[in-house]
Amino acid sequence: MKKITTFASRHRYLIFALLIAILQVSACAETGPEAKETWKVELILTIEELAQYDGLEGRRAYIAVDGIVYDVTDIPQWKDGLHGGRFQAGRDYSEEIRSESPHGTGMLSRADEVGILED
Repeated sequence: MKKITTFASRHRYLIFALLIAILQVSACAETGPEAKETWKVELILTIEELAQYDGLEGRRAYIAVDGIVYDVTDIPQWKDGLHGGRFQAGRDYSEEIRSESPHGTGMLSRADEVGILED
């Protein structure tokens, strides 16, 4: 007895094979934070360029600590680029975070790393 293959069954087979191929490719692709790092464009800012990101007049608020530039724009404690009434965004606060901050660098995990500060 000869089996007759219909168009519908061939179509199902093709869709199944395509689905398996897609699953294999997606399983090999990186996901999670590591994948985000692969595509992230990192800024390289001088201290003068960093000063432009002061959080005023709708500008982004960036600070630098130990050579890393952080975006603090959406952190409530940096509203309008000002923290604690005395720290304006757009500066390198490496020394201040070590000598004056009660929380040290721990709170920086809430900010996105957006680049590096050029020497």
